[in-house]
Amino acid sequence: MTKEAPGFFDVDERLAELSAKGDDLERLNALVDFELFRPALERRFRAATARRAAGRRSIMC
Repeated sequence: MTKEAPGFFDVDERLAELSAKGDDLERLNALVDFELFRPALERRFRAATARRAAGRRSIMC
């Protein structure tokens, strides 16, 4: 049994349904300024990339 691929507007309709029901992720996004985390995440990403470029194995903690 195969599932049919979503239609062109199916995803938009699903997101509209979630919004109408009170999507928890939308509420969280309104409360938390996720841009505050960007500098720390970018530093971590650059450090991991540098370790891989140096030929060492990257271990993310």
